[in-house]
Order: sequence, then C-alpha cells, then structure tokens
Amino acid sequence: MSRTDKTKPLWVRHREHRPRPVHDHRAGPCDLPPGPTRAEPGTRCRWESPGALLFDRTCCSGCGMRGCVTERQREARAGNRRERYAGRREARLFAAGADDA
Repeated sequence: MSRTDKTKPLWVRHREHRPRPVHDHRAGPCDLPPGPTRAEPGTRCRWESPGALLFDRTCCSGCGMRGCVTERQREARAGNRRERYAGRREARLFAAGADDA
C-alpha cells in the first residue's frame, strides 16, 4: 500500500473500493443515491457506512493479522522478482543485439 493510500480520508477510500448498497424498501420504492457521498443522505436506501472498511479489513485498511502480512509480503516479493527477471531478460536481449528494431 502506498503512502498516499494510507493518508486518504476514509470516505474517499470507501468510494474507491466499491461500497455495497443497503436497501430499505419497507416504506416505498428505492431512493438510493447514485454514489456514496461525504454527508449522510436523507434517504431510506443508502450506501454502507465507511466504517465498514475498518471492520471488514479489506482494501486500504488491510489485515493486521500475522498471516495476512506474511501473504502480502510474499506477493510483493514475487512481483518484485518477476519485474527484476523481466528487466534482466530485456537487458540481455539488448546486449545481444536482438532488440535492434
């Protein structure tokens, strides 16, 4: 997670990470706003609370459990390794003159 993701306000992160709608059709048709807003709408149907990100441990809030951290680190190392190998492969092809297009 980049530093900019950590410093974004919660409502911005909530909007970026597909919040779920919460419907209440007991008193009429659906009046769900087109998207989540910073202020609480005065409608029956609404978008889930931004605090749900904190309790769900999804997206930007991340999982603080040891297994989750280990898994994230493993994925990051694998991604870095792929990038490093691709760079070396490209450098070898360039040095061999195969990339003279």
